[in-house]
Amino acid sequence: MRTKLQLLLVALFLAVLITDASAQQRRRKFHRRRTTTTESPAQNEMMNMLEADEIAEEAAAAAEDAEVILENGRNMDGSKLRSLQADPCLDKHCGAGRVCKNTEEGTAECVCVEVCNQEVDPRRKVCTNYNETFGSDCEVYQARCFCDTNDARCRGSDYQHVHIEYYGECRQMPMCKEEDMADFPRRMRDWLFNIMRDLADRQELAPHYLKMQREAETNHTLRWANAAIWKWCDLDGHPHDRAVSRHELFPIRAPLMALEHCIAPFLDSCDVDDDHKITLIEWGKCLQLDEDDIDDKCDELVEANYEQY
Repeated sequence: MRTKLQLLLVALFLAVLITDASAQQRRRKFHRRRTTTTESPAQNEMMNMLEADEIAEEAAAAAEDAEVILENGRNMDGSKLRSLQADPCLDKHCGAGRVCKNTEEGTAECVCVEVCNQEVDPRRKVCTNYNETFGSDCEVYQARCFCDTNDARCRGSDYQHVHIEYYGECRQMPMCKEEDMADFPRRMRDWLFNIMRDLADRQELAPHYLKMQREAETNHTLRWANAAIWKWCDLDGHPHDRAVSRHELFPIRAPLMALEHCIAPFLDSCDVDDDHKITLIEWGKCLQLDEDDIDDKCDELVEANYEQY
């Protein structure tokens, strides 16, 4: 009996110990959970701050890398730009029969074309004002350049004024009769006006010229004058020196030679002082227009063209 009582007391003691241990364990677990619960926001905030710092550092590094890349890109573009700007030929304009060449001094100069491409198409041949067939227009411009520069390859002093009459081999042209020549200025005026109107109808006339064409349609006085001024300004190429040279007349002379056998003597007659250039006044007189109707509008037209582009 006594033994049973002792065993019962031991069992109760163990039960109390076990119960207390469980309570302490639950308290410790609760404390841990409470600590975890209370400390988690702080830890999360710290982690967020660290992550934000890392993101900021990465962003700053990325921005720095982007700036370096951009700067390198700028330097590369600048190098290319400097390389392009270093070529003086970019700003040098050379006329027909000439090419730009860089000198040892770092400047640009126009020199005669050394060799023209060999043309195999017979239609590329040209006939000159000396009734001589050349293999191509390049050969004509080259021949004139040789004489302009006193090159030993110049064929003769006359070739300083050689120009193209028309495309194709030279052929016998019919003589311009006196009555045909007398009527030619009128036909030429009509032709210029009709070309100007056709270009306007096809929307191929520049806006600053289109205004002149519309004036010519509504004002009979300006009908011929505006067409004449338009074509003369159009023919006065680089440089705009207020004179149309014989080779600048090629766009008019060449296509009309086969149709109008008086075109060559007519254009020759326009050059009154025989200086191989035709001024606007000479052009107007040749077309039998009143000098008061001939107004030099080329500067105005060129400025309008620059403003457009």
